[in-house]
Amino acid sequence: MNVRLKFYGGAGTVTGSKYLLEVDDRSILIDCGLFQGLKELRLRNWDKPPFFPEEISAVILTHAHLDHSGYLPKLVKEGYSGRIHCTEPTADLLEILLMDSAKLQEEEAEYARKKGYSKHENPQPLYDQKDAKLVFPQVDPHPYETPIQLFDNIQLIFHNAGHILGASSVELIIRGDHQTKHLVFSGDLGKQNDPIMYPPYRFEQADILLVESTYGDRIQPPVDNVRIELARIINETLSRDGIIVIPAFSVGRTQSILYYLKELLVNGDIPNLPVYMDSPMAIAATELYVKHAQSHRISIDEIEGEGSFLHLRKNLILVRDQEQSIALNEIDSKAIILSASGMMTGGRVLHHLYHRLGDPRNTILITGFQAEGTRGRRLLEGEETIRIFGEDVHVRAKIEMIEGLSAHADQNELLDWLGSFHDSPKRTFIVHGEHESAMTFKRLIKDRLGWNTIVPGYREGFHLFEGI
Repeated sequence: MNVRLKFYGGAGTVTGSKYLLEVDDRSILIDCGLFQGLKELRLRNWDKPPFFPEEISAVILTHAHLDHSGYLPKLVKEGYSGRIHCTEPTADLLEILLMDSAKLQEEEAEYARKKGYSKHENPQPLYDQKDAKLVFPQVDPHPYETPIQLFDNIQLIFHNAGHILGASSVELIIRGDHQTKHLVFSGDLGKQNDPIMYPPYRFEQADILLVESTYGDRIQPPVDNVRIELARIINETLSRDGIIVIPAFSVGRTQSILYYLKELLVNGDIPNLPVYMDSPMAIAATELYVKHAQSHRISIDEIEGEGSFLHLRKNLILVRDQEQSIALNEIDSKAIILSASGMMTGGRVLHHLYHRLGDPRNTILITGFQAEGTRGRRLLEGEETIRIFGEDVHVRAKIEMIEGLSAHADQNELLDWLGSFHDSPKRTFIVHGEHESAMTFKRLIKDRLGWNTIVPGYREGFHLFEGI
C-alpha cells in the first residue's frame, strides 16, 4: 500500500485549505476551502482544479469556515459526486455559509455589472445559489468520537478542535497488510480558555501530523485584556459621538463579541447603547448554538434567556433584510454595528465601511486575524485610502484592533497542544499560516521538541508510506 499527500491550499497561506491524501487508488480531499486575500491567491479559485474532482473518493471537512469549505460548490459543479463527511454542527453551518457565499457572489457580480468597475463585460460569480444547493444532498453529518468506516482499510474519527461550533481535528487510521498508521489533521485549533467553546481534544499519537500555524509567531493577551480594551475603545468612540463598526466572522467571532458586550453592559463598564447585528448569516448561526448546546460551554438559558448574550438586555437589534441594513446609514452617533465579513472581503460590512470610514468620530474595530491582501490587513497597515465598490474611500475613522478575540490558539497554546503527543510524529507538516508565522513555528518546534518538521509549498507532494 502506498500513501501520498499533496498540498493544494493552506500551504504558505491561511486560506484555501485543501489536502489530497492518496491511498493506493483512493483519493481523499481533507478540506475544500476558498482562497481569500491577495489577488494572486483569489485567482486560484477560478483556475481549473489541480486534480480531477470526479476521481476523488471522499471529502472530509474540519469545519465550516469558507477558507475550509467554500470551494465545495465549485468542486461539485466540476464533477465531484461522492460524500462530504463532517460533524453535525458543521453540516448545519454549511447550509448557511455556502448559501450566503453564493448570494454575496451573485450580488457582487451584479453590482460590478451595474457600476461598470469590473474588467469583464459580463462579470459572473464563481458559483451561484443553485450550485450551492447541489452540495447539501452529498453531506454526511457525524457525531464526535465515533469511528466511521470510510473504506475497508480507512477509518475516520472527528475530535473536537474548539475554534468554532462543529470544528474538528480529523484522525484517519489506515490499516495496511503489515502496519497501521495514524494521520492527524489538526484543523483550526481553538483556545484553551475560550468562554464559549470547549478546549481542543489532545492526541497522544500520530505517525503523520498536519498542524495549523495561524498564530505560530505570536502570543495573544489574556481574556481580561479583551474586556478592558473593548470597554476603552467603545467609551472613547462614544465620547466623540461616533459609531463603532465591528467587522466579524458570522460564526464564532460574532458570538464571542456578543458574549463580551453582554458582560460589559451587565457590569456597567459601557453605557446602554444599541447594538445592531447586521448579518442574517450570523443571526442564523447564533440560533444553532441552541440546537447544538452539547458542543459548547454556554447553557441554553444563557443563550436565549432574559439577559442572555443573544438578547443583550434588549440592546441587541437584529437586522435581517437589506432595507433595514441600508437604514443604518441614517444613524449619526453612539451605536455599535456588528457585521460580516471579518476580513472585509465582502458582505454588508463593506457598505458600512463605505459610509463610516471617512468620519474621524468613528472607530473600525478589528477583532481577529487579517490575511495578506484583505482590506482589514491594509487598514491595519495604515493605508490612507481603501478601494470599495470600485472607489477609493479615504480612511479618517480610527482603526483599532483587539488581540485575544481570535478563535485560534496562539503560539503557547499550539505548543501546549503538541506537548500531549507521547512520541514525536514521523513527520509534522506546518500548514495554514503565512510564511513568516509557519517558519517561526517550525524553528520553535525543532528547538523545543526536536521534531522533524516541514513547511510544504503550494502543490507540493510527499510520499508518506510505501508497502505498509
